[in-house]
Amino acid sequence: MQRSFFFALLVVFSFCIVSFDRVEHKVDEDLFVLHEAIPKSGKLKFYWKDGNGRRFESLGNLRKHLSENGEKLIFAVNGGMYDSKRKPQGLYVEDGTVKQNLDTCEDGYGNFYMQPNGVFYLKKEGKAEIVSTHDFELDSTIEFATQSGPMLLINGEYHKKLMKGSANVHIRNGVGILPNGNALFAMSKDKVNFYDLATLFKQKGCDNALYLDGYVSRTFASKSNWEQIDGDFGVIIAEVE
Repeated sequence: MQRSFFFALLVVFSFCIVSFDRVEHKVDEDLFVLHEAIPKSGKLKFYWKDGNGRRFESLGNLRKHLSENGEKLIFAVNGGMYDSKRKPQGLYVEDGTVKQNLDTCEDGYGNFYMQPNGVFYLKKEGKAEIVSTHDFELDSTIEFATQSGPMLLINGEYHKKLMKGSANVHIRNGVGILPNGNALFAMSKDKVNFYDLATLFKQKGCDNALYLDGYVSRTFASKSNWEQIDGDFGVIIAEVE
């Protein structure tokens, strides 16, 4: 009788362990600034320099420039990494013109080169896509593109190097493609690791998501009452009207 009792306890205990192990990891979405943009609207654009060749640098400068030209800034975020001269690191396409070439190096240092990295791009037909650099094909249908890394989600799966519970935490931002085809931008309000940022996009239904940058990140999102206008960036991704 006693052996049967202990056996029953062992079965229950084992079941609890298995059940606990299968609990899906989740993050609090309120810890992120979120913005959904509709690519087909034509309002989502990438910016680097003005007509005189001067970098916009900050979200505030871009807002001022747009206002002076009769446009209103709805949303903006730094759109990828850059070198010491604030040139986009890797591919950058603006209005169909390649400004910086695709970086296919696979053994560089830093987050950008955590393989696979990837490309976020908008097609002239109004479609947004995120693919790994290895799978990216440049063609005349691409209107805007920025390269960054690492990929956070690849076809619904976590990047293999992302670790749950990692102590490597920073302010981070990224972009994912929602099931409806819209682009979802997210920036953490506090420090997070890569895994939690990827989890946020997974919770929202994204199959593919790309990391944009870390502690330097800023977001202007008027609908969320989150209006950071500073920064010293290369590429800025913005929604305007």
